[in-house]
Amino acid sequence: MDKPLILCVDDEPQVLEGIQANLRRRFDVRVAAGGPPALALLESGLSPVAIMSDMRMPGMDGATFLARARSVAPEAVRLLLTGQTDLSAAVAAVNEGQIFRFLTKPCPPPALMAALDAAVAQHRLITAERVLLQETLHGCVQTLIDVLSMTNPVAFGRATRIKRRVSELLDRLAPAERWHIEVAAMLSQLAAITLPPETAEKLYFGQLLDPEEHKMVARLPAVTEQLLGHIPRLESVRAILASYPRSPLRGAVDPARASIELGAAVLRVAIDSDALEAQGSSLDVALESLRSRGERYDPAVLDALATELDARHALVVKEVPLAGLRAGMMLVEDLARRDGMLVLARGVELTISALSRLQNFQPGSIREPIRVSWRTGALAAAVGR
Repeated sequence: MDKPLILCVDDEPQVLEGIQANLRRRFDVRVAAGGPPALALLESGLSPVAIMSDMRMPGMDGATFLARARSVAPEAVRLLLTGQTDLSAAVAAVNEGQIFRFLTKPCPPPALMAALDAAVAQHRLITAERVLLQETLHGCVQTLIDVLSMTNPVAFGRATRIKRRVSELLDRLAPAERWHIEVAAMLSQLAAITLPPETAEKLYFGQLLDPEEHKMVARLPAVTEQLLGHIPRLESVRAILASYPRSPLRGAVDPARASIELGAAVLRVAIDSDALEAQGSSLDVALESLRSRGERYDPAVLDALATELDARHALVVKEVPLAGLRAGMMLVEDLARRDGMLVLARGVELTISALSRLQNFQPGSIREPIRVSWRTGALAAAVGR
């Protein structure tokens, strides 16, 4: 079994040598002689379970270093070593920098070992929760939306498109965490189930709403908050959903708030660009329209949308019969029955479950051919190119 990786930071080489000698039997110990070289190690890809830093170091003290390390390696558990004269600063660091524990110097080896063992256990908890949120919760919500998009394509077909666009934008922006932004995108249209069918249809197709319908749509964020308010671990998702209709915050914010603001900025662009496309605008026209609206949209997110526009040239678009549909294809247009009833919304990526449902329709009841797309080089064998 691999030893837990620990990064120890101190400006005194003899202290680092002593720490290595005491810890190397139980831990894989890496050292750095100060904050800047330690940050360089983290930025180069080092992923320690825990980071332990001395408080008093020239140029960058331990509290400042650990605060910066939090943004580079957020899952690493942070510990601070301090002398008695630094206690007030250490307490502030614990309260403001989310430091797991601080130890007073000199720290006996048994106490140091116990603190690091606790840090390793804390890291396991953090990792287990991340897996729960990113994989289990994300997967459950995705399955829920997939089912709802088949049973209620008007209300949830849009959620599928918005989630796809959000995922593509996040691929380009590469944030440290993205699960809460993608879950917010999937749940962004959840309250649409409360709309009358005719209002939901007008919203889906980007048609003009009357004043009463505008009021109903304006209440949707509050309805979503009521639906999600009692579900644990969705605080950041709810914060994104509450923030995206508002104008973005300006100025410096803490890392947690910055993540929420990024999620709101991405969701804002995804929802508004989809609405413009639903009204008949092409994506390039929608992008220019968003750019013309001043400071409502984050320029970096709009640049990511422009990159997505360029990526559309790598898509293969083809008309296929119902029998030619394959998992992984994306609907370019709404898939409807011949009587006009919507079956699956445009933007939906076909899954095995969706294809199974389509097999239950009577032959000739679905409008054919069906326009689908896929990335260049993908699905070649499936479509027999």
